Amino acid sequence: MSAARWVIANDHAGLALKPALTQVLTVLGLPVDDLGTTSSESVDYADFAHRACESIVSGRYEHGILVCGTGVGISIAANRHRGIRAALCNDLYTARMARLHNDANVLCLGARVVGAGLAEEILRAFVQTPFEAGRHRTRIAKIDGATG
Repeated sequence: MSAARWVIANDHAGLALKPALTQVLTVLGLPVDDLGTTSSESVDYADFAHRACESIVSGRYEHGILVCGTGVGISIAANRHRGIRAALCNDLYTARMARLHNDANVLCLGARVVGAGLAEEILRAFVQTPFEAGRHRTRIAKIDGATG
């Protein structure tokens, strides 16, 4: 079985945090592709959230990381996509629970909220926590609009 493919995208505020996150995935043996931005010039976070989420929904990638200044805007944009469960995580507990109970497939981070060290730990927790399934599967189906 091959490693899950990851995608990372960010706005200008998330640019400085991206290399540390990419390195974590590389060390864990997970392939990651960068969908930008690669410039510190001001851009709209929604454009990069949509680009990454469309690539996940299409099946090209299984998981994503999105980074903006607070993580709020990029997570809102990401969750507009059916099949995306983007979780804004500022601590380890939330990262673990986002995977364990919500089967989150996108991790959102605020580069102006968490430092690189904590962001790396959050990412490791997100990657290493499996989905518990069971009763949570029904809840995920309700999020996606199914009623059964």
